[in-house]
Amino acid sequence: MSINIPRGTQDILPGEVEKWQMIEEKARELCKKFQYKEIRTPIFEHTDLFLRSVGDTTDIVQKEMYTFEDRGGRSLTLRPEGTAAVVRSYVEQKMFGYANQPVKLYYTGPMFRYERPQAGRFRQFVQFGVEALGSADPAIDAEVIALAMSLYKELGLKKLKLIVNSLGDKDSRNAHREALINHFQPRIEEFCSDCQSRLEKNPMRILDCKKDRDHELMKSAPSILEFLNDESKVYFEKVQKYLSDLDIPFEVDPNLVRGLDYYNHTAFEIMSDAEGFGAITTLCGGGRYNGLVEEIGGPDTPGIGFALSIERVIAALAAENIELSINDEIDCYLVALGEEAQDYTVGLLHKLRLAGFSAERDYLDRKIKTQFKAADRLNAKYVAILGEEELKANKINVKTMSTGEQAELPLDAFIEKFKETYK
Repeated sequence: MSINIPRGTQDILPGEVEKWQMIEEKARELCKKFQYKEIRTPIFEHTDLFLRSVGDTTDIVQKEMYTFEDRGGRSLTLRPEGTAAVVRSYVEQKMFGYANQPVKLYYTGPMFRYERPQAGRFRQFVQFGVEALGSADPAIDAEVIALAMSLYKELGLKKLKLIVNSLGDKDSRNAHREALINHFQPRIEEFCSDCQSRLEKNPMRILDCKKDRDHELMKSAPSILEFLNDESKVYFEKVQKYLSDLDIPFEVDPNLVRGLDYYNHTAFEIMSDAEGFGAITTLCGGGRYNGLVEEIGGPDTPGIGFALSIERVIAALAAENIELSINDEIDCYLVALGEEAQDYTVGLLHKLRLAGFSAERDYLDRKIKTQFKAADRLNAKYVAILGEEELKANKINVKTMSTGEQAELPLDAFIEKFKETYK
């Protein structure tokens, strides 16, 4: 009986995984420039963490979490997103006491959601995200957005659209909440069961419903921007000013609410405008979550962050026909003729690698022509040929694959001479 990969997951094979490595490395380089430090949290957490942070009215909590009991009867959940775990660590490790504030962190790793697999969406997917905790300055909102936009641009993506919105502070959201309840309540029976249950708990989540998005009441629903108090308006205006100062084009979309309960003030999404990208155009989403640290047991601490899917980055690159420049060359391939020469190249290969070169040899006792073909497939810059005669004469021949030129080097000083001649 054959065993297949679980639905909604994927194998990332050699030849493709190098693209992932390059994207992740670009992200790490950017984070170093922006002074964000890496954090690594467990792949599973106590279920209560996500119930308290993500929100029990969200699709993630209600339908998508992989939750199980361990042998001690504790309810654990594979992490569906990264922010909650980072904030839990921030509180538990007392990072609010660090001398350098705000605390600026980034993470990358697998997340898990039980949802319908489709193009660019998987049940196990890899997120890269950043969190900045400890500052209520709108300038850091702009910085976080700039970091995300910079990553996409450094990878060569051009067809991008940034949309922003303000969800306001607690008072603004409460006023908007009442207006939404009054708007939807008379006809709530026309909406799906999820929307009906959200009416009292979190009516803003109704605006994010995929089933009822074409209902006429959705189009006429009161906008959060109509209920922003003066403080929230000034905050949002500053965020927009800073984005303009950074030469980052954006659009204000009052219908952007994001899918998680912990957002307030700034919310944003980066979308792909590439033709043929697909129905789901969102590449990245994030926003401010003042109050989340307090909800998880820490002091009142402002925070903002974003998360993006590496799978969606790969899909966007394909949609724009962008090929990442991957260096898949090796420095040297050792071709050996005869048993003694083959034995000798075992140690020689190891010395080459210790000297800093990427190198390979034949392990299948193939003929010289087949070994050269293998070297060619591996994009070897140089091939070093060692036969029984060369071994006795203490020499080795090196061929430059791009030109066909050959040179003879002393075998007992091969590593040093190769380094001097071909570095």
